[in-house]
Amino acid sequence: MSTEHQTLTLNDGRRIPQLGFGTWQIEEEDAPKAVRTALETGYWLIDTAAIYKNEKGVGEGIGDWSDIFLQTKIWNESQGYDRTLKAADKCLERLGRDHVDMLLIHWPQPERGLFVDTWKALIELRDQGKAKSIGVSNFREEDLKQIVDETGVTPALNQIELHPSFQQRAMRKVHDDMGIITQSWSPLGQGNGMSNETVKGIAVETGQSASAVIIRWHIQHGLSVLPRSTNPDHIRDNFKALSFELSDEQMAKIDALDSKDGRMGPEPGNFND
Repeated sequence: MSTEHQTLTLNDGRRIPQLGFGTWQIEEEDAPKAVRTALETGYWLIDTAAIYKNEKGVGEGIGDWSDIFLQTKIWNESQGYDRTLKAADKCLERLGRDHVDMLLIHWPQPERGLFVDTWKALIELRDQGKAKSIGVSNFREEDLKQIVDETGVTPALNQIELHPSFQQRAMRKVHDDMGIITQSWSPLGQGNGMSNETVKGIAVETGQSASAVIIRWHIQHGLSVLPRSTNPDHIRDNFKALSFELSDEQMAKIDALDSKDGRMGPEPGNFND
């Protein structure tokens, strides 16, 4: 199965890999090696963020590698039009690049009331060529509709918590209706999904790792997915999700793991730190 075809088309006409490499909780000093391993394995979507405090290490890991899709995120304290423009320049400086492929607002922070101005700054950064595509992370339906109503620009993607025990079907439907790609963070449920008996059974059936089974589930649902690891074997193992397919029955078994209490991270409407 060719990885060249494992891409999704964004609403701005650009293409994004379905399988990416996440760098949350990877320390600055460990990021270069992890990113290089991911790129050498075949990943070409690399995700980072200002708050991860590893952009410099991610940039070092990328080095002269040109055929990649790099995305980063504006942190909460940098929201607001002018602050976002300055923060984006600092991100690029740390990454050692003159642009990123995708720039996201990390959280909506609704009580602060700044995400519309922040979105306007992202539109300006896109127009300047500093971000080829722009999107958001952790936005709710009402947040998405507000920025579209006030600017006329729809985010290319929304990166949200999504894993077998928290499948976000309502938000995926919103995204489909609005033409927004769904990108999954914590796609393995912070590791919990791999210990699920259903998942382990499917792993035995397919001869794949439990993590690869879950990642494959994301891919077959048309999601962009960002597993993270610093272990070279795990990085390569996760990439095998592109090399096999789950049956309809296996997909249905994982679909049945959804739980209304499955959220692990903050609720976006209440997260204003």
